[in-house]
Amino acid sequence: MRASPVATYSIVACDLEAGRWGVAVQSKFLAAGSLVPWAEPGVGAIATQAYANPRYGPQGLTLLREGLPAADVVERLTTADEGRAQRQVGVVDGQGQAASFTGEGCMAWAGGRTGPRYAVQGNILVSAGTVDALAETFEARSELELPERLVACLAAAQAAGGDRRGQQAAGLLVVEREGGYAGLTDVVVDLRVDDHPTPVAELGRLLGLHAELFGKTPREQWLDVDETLGAELRERLTRLGYAGDLDEALAAWAGTENYEERVDGAEQIDPVVLGALRRQS
Repeated sequence: MRASPVATYSIVACDLEAGRWGVAVQSKFLAAGSLVPWAEPGVGAIATQAYANPRYGPQGLTLLREGLPAADVVERLTTADEGRAQRQVGVVDGQGQAASFTGEGCMAWAGGRTGPRYAVQGNILVSAGTVDALAETFEARSELELPERLVACLAAAQAAGGDRRGQQAAGLLVVEREGGYAGLTDVVVDLRVDDHPTPVAELGRLLGLHAELFGKTPREQWLDVDETLGAELRERLTRLGYAGDLDEALAAWAGTENYEERVDGAEQIDPVVLGALRRQS
């Protein structure tokens, strides 16, 4: 029995200044985010779709790791694949060079485009407008950090028509060397919406929650905990069941609510943490 096509639109891109590579995808295909995106910091990012060949991910990253540019990686992957006529793949390498391939057997509308530091592609789309919206939004929203920029691209592509079969799943993968949780992982963001009536909107909601819990407020924007603010914090924490030493109470509450990456003692407090504590109490 033949697998169903991963009819989808996606973007692979990088922010060289931030040292980040990422992939965002939406599809009328269950859990597309588990199959399409692949990325490694300093190496590159890959999206594999249509009648997807999942081996393009690890094989492509190996070729990128060996120093091949994006265009050569796409050529190597597709030339060696007898099913290439029904494949689609996008690649951005470690230097920001991009390449996109659409086999002649992919279901219409199918195609892609590339630009500095990005490749966009899609198949079984309403029109080329979906791919154009991905590219134009990426080019226009450089003020955003890469995760938010990629989700903005998906939202614009959906507004332009998206997958003509409809919506079901979305995914976002962004990597940076030691840029993830506690500096102990390269995965900055790995979020999936596997089955949802509006997966791109839900992915945006999850990214907002991720940013609140794991984002970083510049230390100069933290607030000094003076006597007045300290009294407020103690009162609010006590109300929530965290009495005693302020350092210990704040750390205990933060650990329960998953804000521990935003807490560092009680001499200063991240405004995001203060806002969350005020909302809860």
